[in-house]
Amino acid sequence: MKTVVIISTLFVIGSLVGYLIELFYRRFVSRKIWSNPGFLSGPYLPIYGMGVVVLFLVSNIRLGIPNQFLTIIIKIIIIGISMTVIEFIIGIITTKIMKIKLWDYSNQKGNVMGIICPLYSFIWIIIGCVYYFFINPFLVDAIAFISENLIYSYFIGLVIGMILVDLAYSIHLMTKLKSFKEYEHLKFDEFRAKFNKKHKKNDAL
Repeated sequence: MKTVVIISTLFVIGSLVGYLIELFYRRFVSRKIWSNPGFLSGPYLPIYGMGVVVLFLVSNIRLGIPNQFLTIIIKIIIIGISMTVIEFIIGIITTKIMKIKLWDYSNQKGNVMGIICPLYSFIWIIIGCVYYFFINPFLVDAIAFISENLIYSYFIGLVIGMILVDLAYSIHLMTKLKSFKEYEHLKFDEFRAKFNKKHKKNDAL
């Protein structure tokens, strides 16, 4: 039970914080507009949730290497590889199976299918360093506190429940995409906005 609470808490924290990071990144760096950065309607990005779980597990795993500096280097490399693999798997699922593109690295050098590229793999390594040295020590203490106070698990369960409902809704919305040819050139978040606006207008008539 304690392990489930820890993993679930990490997933929720990562999903919520990751959404905020992507939201402001798109607003002030990439697209210069406010836009929903994810597949879901709510303020969470599960890919970041999975990423934080990986960051936590790799940062706290015992490698059995006596040289501490070498241990840190290996952990950072594992983090970079792991995060890139997660990004690639999610990218394959969304672009090849679900037929939607949530991000596109096609204009980056050395990209693979526009899903991953060396630049963002390097960025994941930088994020791994920041997490390992500045975030993980505090997160370990916070997770220990939460796992000993199970009342917080109700909040975590509520958020996960919301994510699951949101996922079902977003998958349903995604299936509608194929029947709206006039929207096929739009990205998923643009399609979602126009689709919801159209249905609200129809409901009002």
